[in-house]
Amino acid sequence: MDDIAERAALFSRAAHQAVGQRRKYSGEPYWHHPVAVAKTVSAVETATPEMIAAALLHDVLEDTGVTAMDIQECFGERVAILVHELTDQFIDPEIGNRAHRKALERDRLAEVSPEAQTIKYADLIDNTISIVARDLGFARVYLAEKRRLLEVMIGGDEALRRQAWSVLTEGEAKIRGVVR
Repeated sequence: MDDIAERAALFSRAAHQAVGQRRKYSGEPYWHHPVAVAKTVSAVETATPEMIAAALLHDVLEDTGVTAMDIQECFGERVAILVHELTDQFIDPEIGNRAHRKALERDRLAEVSPEAQTIKYADLIDNTISIVARDLGFARVYLAEKRRLLEVMIGGDEALRRQAWSVLTEGEAKIRGVVR
């Protein structure tokens, strides 16, 4: 692992542990999720150390006390930009209901950099596997949202996008009761 990725892994783990964050369904320490996302990203032929670092840090702005300035100071402008691109901008319920907020976020993600979209594909893969395995009720809502997202988010690594589609369609088959 490149030095920037090693530092990002430690930073992410510390940030998520500092707030006691755990995965919703499994109860495992939350930092396992960004590590899984980074591992998927690192397998992409065009992955850069900055992309891997951003994958490790992709949830820290939303979920911890870390600021965008902290990311920029510790990891540089490119990583900070990628993390910002991956951070949900429409979380305030005052904006509207979940469907409206997700539509706004979908439109925004359709326009982010190919690098950020590649990381988002990896995030979608890991989250989809977890949700489909543990909450079929919510999976119906989640998979419909992610299907619409993948339809418009077309700029990232094509092989990883295909993998995301595959995981999504397998999840849809599972919730329909047609397990392969």
